[in-house]
Amino acid sequence: MWRPLPDSARLEGAYPELPGARERGVRDVASQIVACHACPRLVEWRERAGREKPARYSAWTYWSRPVPGYGDPAARIALVGLAPAANGGNRTGRVFTGDRSGDVLFAALFRAGLASQPTSRSVGDGLVVRDAYVTAAVRCAPPDNRPLPSERDRCLPYLADELRLLPDVRVVVALGGFGWDAVLRALAMLGQHVRPKPRFGHGARADVGPFALLGCFHPSQQNTFTGRLTPAMMDDVLREARALAGLGPTRPPAGNRRPGTVSGRAR
Repeated sequence: MWRPLPDSARLEGAYPELPGARERGVRDVASQIVACHACPRLVEWRERAGREKPARYSAWTYWSRPVPGYGDPAARIALVGLAPAANGGNRTGRVFTGDRSGDVLFAALFRAGLASQPTSRSVGDGLVVRDAYVTAAVRCAPPDNRPLPSERDRCLPYLADELRLLPDVRVVVALGGFGWDAVLRALAMLGQHVRPKPRFGHGARADVGPFALLGCFHPSQQNTFTGRLTPAMMDDVLREARALAGLGPTRPPAGNRRPGTVSGRAR
């Protein structure tokens, strides 16, 4: 019978021993994110979700803390979603992990040669993300998946810091209009402005300084169940992202070629 890892083991396994200032910088930001209590409404909600969990997750000890990004410290593509799901990232401690949106996203990353496997179930499941970094605009699960503008703004410096500490990133894929707006605001904090403000749409592209910003409908159940977003549509966006990032055609999925995945979970 499967049982969740105790919290100490989950944290220990979340941090491979990686050398270099880049990895240390990303981990430092992750530690700051995990310790954040800046938004009382989100703190209350994320912790309540861990207490009032559905029966199917009764064996889980929820993470119930902010969720940093996850991926390759040498990423050339960053993907930015909205926020962790109450029973997804807020449960597992890894972004887009343990919910339907993550199922769609990581299956697409696998097909695009950016992930070692098509699923992301939990920390310690063997997933390696390569040439990409997955993160979110807001780091705590919000009620009804609707962060307040003030909550978004308090999280923006974290996104700006992640992008600053991933100097090889040349393409940012915004998963949804909320992520699109957050990316533009974060890039502005880094001195990269664009006028007039580009409009979000699936397949939209905006050049913001050295970055190419691509729009993709969010892989939410609402979008995928209704056919508004299909696997082929996600594949098209990721194919363009690879080309713009200089990664070339999609490689056949392989095993854990690069062991340097940085997890955002901190001690």
